[in-house]
Amino acid sequence: MLTIMKQILDKLTQPVLGIPRNTKRLLVFSTDLSLCVLSVWLAYYLRLGEFINISSDSVWGRGSLWAAGASIGLALPLFMIFGLYRAIFRYSGWPALTAVARAICLYGLLYAAIFIAIGVDGVPRTIAIIQPILLLLLVGGSRAFARLWLGEQYQSILQKAKRSNVLVYGAGTTGRQLVASLASSHELKVVGFLDDDNRLHGNALNGKPIYNPLDLDRLARSLDITTVLLAMPNLSRTRRNLILNKIRGSHVVVRTLPNLNDLAQGKVGASNLQELDVEDLLGRDPVAPDHNLLSMNIQGKVVMVTGAGGSIGSELCRQICKLKPEKLILVDVSEFALYVIHSELRGIYYASEEQVPQRLVPLLASVNDEERIRAIMETYLPETVYHAAAYKHVPLVEHNLAEGVNNNVMGTLTMALLAIEYGVRNFVLISTDKAVRPTNIMGASKRLAELSLQALWAEQINKSHHSGSKSQHEPRTRLSMVRFGNVLDSSGSVIPKFRQQIRNGGPITLTHPEITRYFMTITEAAQLVIQAGAMAKGGDVFVLDMGTPVRIADLARLMVELSGLSIRDASNPSGDIEIMITGLRPGEKLYEELMLGDNPEPTIQPKIQRAQDPFIPWSELEGHLENLKFLRKHNDVERISGIVQNLVIGYLPNGNIVDWVYNERMQKSCSAYHQRRIKK
Repeated sequence: MLTIMKQILDKLTQPVLGIPRNTKRLLVFSTDLSLCVLSVWLAYYLRLGEFINISSDSVWGRGSLWAAGASIGLALPLFMIFGLYRAIFRYSGWPALTAVARAICLYGLLYAAIFIAIGVDGVPRTIAIIQPILLLLLVGGSRAFARLWLGEQYQSILQKAKRSNVLVYGAGTTGRQLVASLASSHELKVVGFLDDDNRLHGNALNGKPIYNPLDLDRLARSLDITTVLLAMPNLSRTRRNLILNKIRGSHVVVRTLPNLNDLAQGKVGASNLQELDVEDLLGRDPVAPDHNLLSMNIQGKVVMVTGAGGSIGSELCRQICKLKPEKLILVDVSEFALYVIHSELRGIYYASEEQVPQRLVPLLASVNDEERIRAIMETYLPETVYHAAAYKHVPLVEHNLAEGVNNNVMGTLTMALLAIEYGVRNFVLISTDKAVRPTNIMGASKRLAELSLQALWAEQINKSHHSGSKSQHEPRTRLSMVRFGNVLDSSGSVIPKFRQQIRNGGPITLTHPEITRYFMTITEAAQLVIQAGAMAKGGDVFVLDMGTPVRIADLARLMVELSGLSIRDASNPSGDIEIMITGLRPGEKLYEELMLGDNPEPTIQPKIQRAQDPFIPWSELEGHLENLKFLRKHNDVERISGIVQNLVIGYLPNGNIVDWVYNERMQKSCSAYHQRRIKK
């Protein structure tokens, strides 16, 4: 019975909600009038113990007419005064009952004043108490019933009325699945498709029209389109970039699909749709990795990653875990960064807690702490080491020059010497494009780290050639380095900074309008680093193919336009986001390079080349490195900078020394000198 009643009420919901507002008010007004009469009739029953005929000519009949008339005359005006008919569905829960209770409390006082204080024949005084209580229950109950019956549907209609109009780019299978998944969304309303196939234009798919993408600017205005959803997951980056160029400038937000498995299962909602991937913005097509190269130095081996909690270090760890090493040693000086990556890897790759201690070892250590690194090497005897620990933020290293050189050069030297001592088979240094003709100490220190490895490898070769034992002809430790540019969404990338600035309403801060950078995804960079290390013969300087350099100002403009906003400048003063030029930071270059020479060698991986860079023999370099170590202890920044400048070809600092400690000491020294002069 209850099921049948619910089905009847569900069928009546839409017709009732479709009634005009004034008609709804009249209907509720009539209901309240009827409840006034019903409450009087029930009050007489409770008082007399029997039902009376209100229309009869008896004393109780005439009295009940007076009671009902007074109830209608008092209650309905009070209900109007208290706003119970202004917005029937606006109140819900306690607000509705509170409004009804306040109105009936005042009504009860007035009603009692008439029938208790004054008195009317045929109306027992207790009726003046019973009837207001019944009226409160009946009117309150009617509002609660309306809320339970119609409220949810009414709120759903209100939410759907506020939904943003969107177009789906791609009228294929994925597009149809996306529209089906969003059918019940309270945030997005799909009003049509966009598709490049001219044969589909003017047709409809599942009742939704298919439009020409070239008409998007007009459609955005006429249909009030706020968002375009890309539903073409199998497109190449280059093809997707062409589509984005069509969309940009139409002041619509571009969002992409989430996991296709979730889409196929109908689990996708508006909140699952993602912001445009930075890979889409740059239109770069990654090359599939060579799985033999990936697993060569990792599968079944003990692997160590320094700087494991950093951007590239953490991605290296993720890729290494997939390749099933015997053990992965995570080394980082930051407790928090090490905790985060260890927790992530443990949760994703090791379902059994028993596996974690044997397969995943997080160790706090500084690469400059020789005793600690020695203890780690001696205990675990790693076969492959990826050295990603480094200070990489250009202005920060520039302001902490001595410590930057100590960490990037001496830390690398410590790791390499101990790797040789403990027979590590493969040692790979993660380098940077800023090491080529550097203008900052970060790049210069990384190039000096490269020179150290090149010199150590050559020294190993010399020693093996002079050894009488044939088993010593091949050095045990292959030292190599991999040089590449910016990785997308890393801690130092402009992408997350620009994204946050756009969310905040701007401005976007840019150091120079002509600055350009190479970009690559973190995943692709990590996979190429692993493959390059597997191809190493010793002393190799590998250079990753970064594609075409990107003008950062163009990238910022594209991110703004694909967020549905516009650039505010002299030609468009009413735009949304301003690009503010702040000036180059200390040590910052306009352009980055990847090679010192022009004669790179190709490798079996098309995205990896082998550079032919000159180096300094170990017999000559060793003394300079010892001198740097001594000068660092005394924080002699000026002489450290001079030695680095002499050793690194092409290092031309683009400004004065800005090391904070050095400058502060210089200021105090000058001040003390002037004070002495004044006293004399």
